[in-house]
Amino acid sequence: MEKKKFVGFGELMLRLAPDGYLRFAQADHFNLNYTGAEGNMAVALAYMGMPAELVTKLPDNEIGRCAKRMLTKFEVETDHIAWGGERLGVYYLERGASQRPSKVIYDRKHSSIAEADPSDFDWDDIFKDAGWFHFTGITVALSKNMQEICKQACIAAKKHNVKVSCDLNYRKTLWSTEEAQRVMKPLMQYVDVCIANEEDSEKVLGVKADNTDITSGKLSLEGYSNLAKNLADTYGFEMVAITLRESISASINNWSAMLYADGQTYVSKKYTMQIVDRVGGGDSFASGLIYARLNDFDNQKAIEFAAGASCLKHSIEFDFNLSTVDEVMNLINGDGSGRVQR
Repeated sequence: MEKKKFVGFGELMLRLAPDGYLRFAQADHFNLNYTGAEGNMAVALAYMGMPAELVTKLPDNEIGRCAKRMLTKFEVETDHIAWGGERLGVYYLERGASQRPSKVIYDRKHSSIAEADPSDFDWDDIFKDAGWFHFTGITVALSKNMQEICKQACIAAKKHNVKVSCDLNYRKTLWSTEEAQRVMKPLMQYVDVCIANEEDSEKVLGVKADNTDITSGKLSLEGYSNLAKNLADTYGFEMVAITLRESISASINNWSAMLYADGQTYVSKKYTMQIVDRVGGGDSFASGLIYARLNDFDNQKAIEFAAGASCLKHSIEFDFNLSTVDEVMNLINGDGSGRVQR
């Protein structure tokens, strides 16, 4: 049976980070790689053997072409990339450790994708062989043009019977909660699967989880279950997936997730993680969930697979989850010892 293709739409960026856990003030050079929420997901799914495409806009220069080559290296389709604009967005990452949090500085204004035009993308052609479309709140926040383009993409996806998922992904450096809610709430009518955490649901959709404190790491499963049901009832989502991160420190987190579907709540097992690289953790969760749904996993197995995939990503340098299906299956089936495989 032919596998259904994943299509992600969003910004591809440069990530610049000092070696290891050096602070910006200590760095005399940066490590470079390419990243972006939907691109991270496309790479993760392609690495798991699924057909995956990233739709974006890149500057027509050597940096843009290097970014495209990175995608093709991991067998991500790039047929519908638009070319033009001035620059690739950049973010700088200072990785935290112990009680010192990680720090991200964005330099992404006037990027090629932020200044894209609706005419850059032929959604009817893009969706002709697709089974799933994904976008994030980050993408919508980039510019007024992107708000309109994402709306057009969602309308076309529904016309082509393509499942639509959205990771709410609120970024305070890109827009206010007021603008996020004004723009994002109307887009939710097109979304089948909503992916969130406690902060995103409050900032983007104005719905807060009860008895939860993201600073202290205090979580209430009952509060999350009620939150997910409220979101599903309000917006008609088929599924609501919520990550449950308990931050003991920047280096040690407890990680689990829950899925609300068919009127029931499904909760994954919990992992205690020693973090190598946290950035991309949410993207790996979303891609794991989409892999599970495209392969018809039942609800409990789907949330176990998504949480397990993301747990493994936290052990991998840079933003991509380069975990195989077998590795995720071994973890969720109980092999989390980390013993050397010979």
